[in-house]
Amino acid sequence: MAYTVELTKVIEKMNLEVLTPDVDIAEIQVSQTDVNRPALQLAGFFDYFDSNRIQVIGQVEYTYMQKMEKDHGVAMMEKIMESKVPCIVFCRQLEVEPDFLELGKKYGVPILRTTKTTSSFMAEVIRWLNVELAQRISIHGVLVDVYGEGLLIMGESGIGKSEAALELIKRGHRLVSDDVVEIKRVSDETLIGSAPDITRHFIELRGIGIIDVKTLFGVESVKNTQSIDLVIKLEEWDREQEYDRLGLEEQYTEFLGNKVVCHSIPIRPGRNLAVICESAAVNYRQKKMGYNAAQELYNRVTNNLMKK
Repeated sequence: MAYTVELTKVIEKMNLEVLTPDVDIAEIQVSQTDVNRPALQLAGFFDYFDSNRIQVIGQVEYTYMQKMEKDHGVAMMEKIMESKVPCIVFCRQLEVEPDFLELGKKYGVPILRTTKTTSSFMAEVIRWLNVELAQRISIHGVLVDVYGEGLLIMGESGIGKSEAALELIKRGHRLVSDDVVEIKRVSDETLIGSAPDITRHFIELRGIGIIDVKTLFGVESVKNTQSIDLVIKLEEWDREQEYDRLGLEEQYTEFLGNKVVCHSIPIRPGRNLAVICESAAVNYRQKKMGYNAAQELYNRVTNNLMKK
């Protein structure tokens, strides 16, 4: 499924100046994460031109247009606008020719301007569009920021995910989402989780109802987005099932093609889920820093056996 973002949102986020106020931008959508500097198009080469991208005019393109004959520059710019590009952005607060503004009005293409340099603007808008237009899914679970690690708690309905999250919040950690987690794949390695707007900062506790975490515990207890680093799957204790007791081999689960480390935690009365989740997050962080407790124990046992 292809996602889009409103051009009005791009203008607001990037703090762009609108030079064509008569052009209606309400219905214009941006669907490509990449942008284009139309240097070749200004020279007349339109093969493989992607008209769905935001077009960026920098110092190089601007200087080239000034050096070419005016009629040719206007003709090339008109050909670009005929393709119904989402918008054209002039960087470095460059002065825009009145003829270009007239063309923008004629073809309904917004002409925008920014004070940023071309490279910095392109880097910023591409990074932002990669997040806004990323592949996404919604799953049932709870996402909490524990010691800076994104902990996604999953399990059957009623198993205690929200209660574990509430205990983590009371211990100083931050809630991202309860019940429904929206996951975006922003790169081959990074998944970003967030809450739907309608349920953000709320937790449902059976027997009590809905509570507003931000109101009860303060703004330091919530967070809008968080990378998903570790998954905890809560499941009912099964005497017949064997559970990993050493952790020498990592288990993974997959979202949108990205693998995430996953631990299955059996639930029995008396187990403190919040402490288990904290320990899992700290242990994961320790592994990222190069220390693996399970491997250290294995090495000690192996060395001890070799001495005998």
